[in-house]
Amino acid sequence: MSDWQNQVYCEDALAGLARIPDGSVDLILTDPPYNLGKDYGNTSDQQTVEEYLRWTEQWIDAALPKLKPNGSLYIFLTWRFSPEIFVMLKKRMTMMNEIIWDRRVPSMGGSVRSYSSVHDTVGFFVGRKDYYFDLDAVRIPYDAETKKARSRSIFIGAKWLEVGYNPKDVWSVSRLHREHSERVDHPTQKPLEIIERMVKASCPPDGVVLDLFMGSGTTALAARRCGRRFVGFELNPDYCAVIAERLAALDVALEAERVIAAEAGKPPAKKTAVPKPAAKKPAAGKAAAKPSAAKPAKPKRSRSPKKAPPEEVTI
Repeated sequence: MSDWQNQVYCEDALAGLARIPDGSVDLILTDPPYNLGKDYGNTSDQQTVEEYLRWTEQWIDAALPKLKPNGSLYIFLTWRFSPEIFVMLKKRMTMMNEIIWDRRVPSMGGSVRSYSSVHDTVGFFVGRKDYYFDLDAVRIPYDAETKKARSRSIFIGAKWLEVGYNPKDVWSVSRLHREHSERVDHPTQKPLEIIERMVKASCPPDGVVLDLFMGSGTTALAARRCGRRFVGFELNPDYCAVIAERLAALDVALEAERVIAAEAGKPPAKKTAVPKPAAKKPAAGKAAAKPSAAKPAKPKRSRSPKKAPPEEVTI
């Protein structure tokens, strides 16, 4: 493994990308600032429209050479800038999907002069036709009711019925609320469920995932949990500390799981035979007493025999 892998560098991605060899990354999965004025501890989300789009094109051109020829890219965006950025990427890659992440925002509050925005836009792009994509790794299982409805002979043995269906391009996954155990101190943290789906589908086992804007480090966690490698960049040192803490906690949890799995895989311990007590020998000079032939006791007749309870019938 190269020394730049499984690392999160606390520096600007445009400067740090030089660490990564060209053609060495299987998947770019990134969530750049949306330019909505949020406070990430710097001014990266507070640019003019022209500055923001120029900066976006700059990091795209610096990052794409790091992809392998059959690599892929996922980018989180807001509807405000996704049209312009999708056009940038379409000039360089092939667009496979526009994924809508429905954040399950409660029906309360919002603007009274427009419709409430409750989704993020995700672009899925590939470099060429033979891009890596493992659909079986992200299929969604059918429920028991659906399987029962498809029990006719023509459906027996159908792979799609057994392994599940293809995820659609609308993903309804709740945003992380403050009470959520996964939540850390980051304003735009993405759920592991979403990032892991992208990693499993578009990065081969032991492949490399690149995230130029690590934020809370969810991409790094998803890669490690899924058996992939990662590399990324984050400007804010506070977020870098959060990422380190999350990765350390994950390593402890994974090690505990390995120990439990190893113990569960051991053969059961052999039972120790319990020795039977030795028969007592008769005292010296005395003959052993002969067993007396006892007459079997006659069974007593019951004056009012009870009827056996009826057998239970399970419907």
